[in-house]
Parts: sequence; C-alpha cells; structure tokens
Amino acid sequence: MSAIASPRWNLTDVFPALDSPEFVSAFDSIGSDIAQLHALFDAHDVRGGTAPTVDGVLRAAFDAITSAMNGLIDRLRVVGTYLHCHVTTDARNEAAQARRSELSAQTVRLEQLRVRYVAWIGSLDLEALLAESEIARDHEFLLRRAQQEAVHQMSEAEESLAAELAPAAIIGWVRLHGGMTALLETTVEMDGERKAMPMSSVRSLASHPDREVRRRAYEAEIAAWETIARPIAAALNGVKGWQRTLRARRRYADDVEPTLAHNSIDAPTLAAMQQACVESFPDFRRYIAAKARALGIEKPGWYDLTAPVAASVRTWTWEDATRFVIRNFGLYSDRLREFAARAFSEGWIDAEPRSGKEGGAYCAPMRAGESRVMMNYDGSFGSVSTLAHELGHAYHNLNLAHRTPMQRMTPSTLAETASIFCETLAFDAALSQAEPAERLALLDTTLERDLMVVVDIHSRFLFEKAVFQGRAERDLTVTELNELMLQAQREAYGSEVDPLHPFMWVVKGHYYGPTFYNYPYTFGLLFGLGIYAAYKRDPDRIRAQYDDFLSSTGMADAADLGRRFGADVQNVDFWRAGLDEIRAHIDEFIKLTS
Repeated sequence: MSAIASPRWNLTDVFPALDSPEFVSAFDSIGSDIAQLHALFDAHDVRGGTAPTVDGVLRAAFDAITSAMNGLIDRLRVVGTYLHCHVTTDARNEAAQARRSELSAQTVRLEQLRVRYVAWIGSLDLEALLAESEIARDHEFLLRRAQQEAVHQMSEAEESLAAELAPAAIIGWVRLHGGMTALLETTVEMDGERKAMPMSSVRSLASHPDREVRRRAYEAEIAAWETIARPIAAALNGVKGWQRTLRARRRYADDVEPTLAHNSIDAPTLAAMQQACVESFPDFRRYIAAKARALGIEKPGWYDLTAPVAASVRTWTWEDATRFVIRNFGLYSDRLREFAARAFSEGWIDAEPRSGKEGGAYCAPMRAGESRVMMNYDGSFGSVSTLAHELGHAYHNLNLAHRTPMQRMTPSTLAETASIFCETLAFDAALSQAEPAERLALLDTTLERDLMVVVDIHSRFLFEKAVFQGRAERDLTVTELNELMLQAQREAYGSEVDPLHPFMWVVKGHYYGPTFYNYPYTFGLLFGLGIYAAYKRDPDRIRAQYDDFLSSTGMADAADLGRRFGADVQNVDFWRAGLDEIRAHIDEFIKLTS
C-alpha cells in the first residue's frame, strides 16, 4: 500500500447494500409518496390559471402540500445521493446505474408536480398568502422566486413533456459523458516503461516535478480524449440544443438570463464581477511568467501550469492531511473541528483514485447534517486543500440541517462560501508554519487554484456562450469545439501559454448540467475570500454570524446576504478588493522566485 493510501467511504450505515430490504423499501416508497402527492395536487387543483381566493381553505391546502413536498424531497435526497455515490465511484456498477435510471423516471413525475406548484404560486395573491400562512412566511424567498419563474413557464402540457423527455435527453447525455470519462484509461511512459492508468491519475501527473513526465502525460491525455471526442461532442450538442430550445420557449432574452435567478444574482452583479476579473488577467500573466522563470522554461505549456516550483515539495500522507485539517479547523471553532473529526471517523470520504471512479471532487448531502465527500487524493497540498474545501461544503450542509428541504436549496454562487472559507483557513495555517521553499510551494498551490477559478473559468464561460451561439444553427463538430475552446483560452490567458488544452470541453462534466457551469465558482471564490477577510479583521463578529448566514443561503439572494458583511456585490470595487488579496499573493510569489 502506498505511503499516501487514502480511504473509501462507508455507505453501509445508510443502507446495508443496494439489494438490501432497507434500500428496496426506501426506494419503493418514493414512488408511492409521489403518487400520494399527485393525488393531493389533483384534489386541490394545484396548477396555474385563474387566481383562487386566499382564504383558510387555501391556506390549509398550501400548508399541507408544501409540507408534503418537503418531506418527500428529504427522503428522495437520501436515496438519490446513495445511488450517486455508487455510480460516481464505480462506473461498472450496472445495478446502481439501473436503479438510478428507475429513480429518474420517478422524479420526472415529481418535476411535473413542481412545475404545477410554481404555476399555482404564480397565480396566487402572494401577499395575502404570506399574511395567512406561517409556512408561507418561512418560505417567502422561495415563493417570490417561484412567481418570477412562473412568468417564464411554458404551458403545463409543454412543461410536463419537457420533464418526461429529460431522462432520454439531457440526463442521458450527462450520463454518457460521466460513464465514458470515468472508464477512460490510457498509458503513459514512466521510468522507461509504459503504464496503464485511469484518467484521474494521468491528469494528476500535471503536478509531477519532471517536465518530460508532465509533457508525456499531457500528450497521452489529449490522445485519449480524442478517442471519445465524437460521442462526447454529440452529448454536448444534445445538452446545449436542449437548453437553448427550452430557453427560447420560456421567453428568456439569452442563454445567461435563466441562470441568474437560479444563482440568486442579477445581471449587474455578474457584469461587475467579470469586469474585475478581466482587469486582473495581466496580474495572472505576471504570475505565469514568474512561474515559467522559476521552472527554467521560456514559454510554459498547459502541462506546466500546475508544475511544482519548489525543489522539494512535501508529500502529505492521508494521516498527515486528516491531522492537519482537524487541528486547523479547531483554530476557527470547536464545532468545526469536531465536525471534521466526525467525517473522518464515520467514513464519509472516498479519496482513493481508481479505475471506474470519476475525476474531480464533490460533496453530497445525505441525511440531515451528514454528507459524503468524493475526491481523488494524490498526496499534494492541493489535495489537502480540496479535502478542506469539500469538508467546508459538508459543514455548510450541517448548518442547513434544521432548515426545510426547500429552504436548503442553495445556489452555486453561495454554495462555495463555506468551502472557500475552510480551504483558505487551511492555506493560511500551512503558510504560517512554512519554511521559505514550502511557502513558495503553498503560494503556488493557491495561485494555481485562483488561476483556474478566475482566468480558466472565464475562458469556459466564453466557450460556453460561443457553443450556444453556434448550436443555434446546427451541431458543432469536434474540430469546431476544439477551436472554440482554444479561442476562449487565448482570450483569457493571452499568448503566455502554449500548447493549450483543446479538449477541456470533454474533461469538464459541468458543461453537461442544466445551467452555466462557469461563473458561480468565480463568484464563490471571491465572495468566500471577502468573508474570510472580514473574519481576519473581526473574528468574533464573524463567528457570531457565520453559521446563521450559512443556514440562510437558500432563503435570500446574494445581494441581501452580502449586506450582512458589508458587501455590495453590484459594485465592481467589491470584486476588485477580493482580487487584491490574490494580487498580494502574486507579488509575494514573484518576490520569492526572484
């Protein structure tokens, strides 16, 4: 076993097995619960149309229906997350895939009911309902968003058909991408012999100290992506065609507009953030140039962007990482420390890279206050940061535990707040203890993340907009998708990096989801850094507010929540201030490499 051996998670305390009576019972109850909810909807004629009078009868119906939906969402989350955990860590698990497909068919019916619920809320006198119902007041933000969504709904029949077709359309394309990329393997020359590796391991070689190893891994990666590019291009065309068609039918102005409400922001906020990001690109290019000099490279390639700059970089065993996270989370609060210790001791984390397991990382809520974390641990401090990041998501879920399922529906823009906070907590702790060479390596690690989230994600945003535009006319070919990706990367990185990565649209599964992948992560990084900066200025005040803030991220928009910490997210200066924190790291990195 390797020195950095990492664990697989424990799912048996949720259900003993996929074929266990406990799981079968929970799975089967989803169908009967949805049928009962459907009957309740029909009994109260829950759908759009003529506005019904808000009286005691309607209040009772609203309360019963909303409570029933909350209960069903809670039970569905456990079953769905359990299956998701199996499928994403073992693409060969056909039993889990079959069950997940069955669950998708069931949730189509729930989505059809959700559409009717939104239309119903859109037809009601909301102010009268809020005056009548405490449950309505508890869900006011959600109900106001539902009224906005109702304006853009298609007819009930069209929305119902869209939900029914989703498993055979957008969801099917998503699964094709996930399955093919998880199973992909290739060979890389290592120590004079060719070794077969899963793609997650090949991509981790981008951090290898030997440039020839990095280059060979990059070339092997590109060649491997090319072997599956045609079916993945079909998936991307299918997803973007689906999204664009529904966006137009729902009368949105463009492909970005429907994502704004979904992410609890508005167009001025997005414009202010992106303006500040573009202004920062010359600073990131200074960082890339300094890193190239430190590596002794005239012009870096894509495979040099995450190369280690220090001659000796520490390898973190899994035991090192767990001790480090627990100790430094404790510097913030006992509650955070004890929560992290619980996650480790109860086996919530699957960190072992292996064939059939998807790349990347995620945190999925399971039961109230309990999550599961998937990552691919490689012994670098970047992996330690990822661990802290994902445990931040889990801590966020802990603080949402006392909210109803509808109140927990946090947008991606705000979902990154706790994860960035915890990741930065770990980084600052490591930096404060580091010798000069290690300090340089740590700065490089955090700047690599910042480069990806600010610069690279902007390139992905540009790419995705271009794909939507091209897809309006026809399917795009592999060659065209590659060129759009390279154009977007050149615009973001300038001429500093060559070669670039034309197949990044194959790598990133987020393109295949229902909304824009890109900007919420940039928002989350810079917003989270802003909250952390406030914590450093006044730790007691932030500690007193922070857990309640995390519990409220599904109950207000980003602008309202930001005001709690004096943040004006519509003002470009707020975003510039967050980027100034990154610029300070760039300046120190350049000084150390000089």
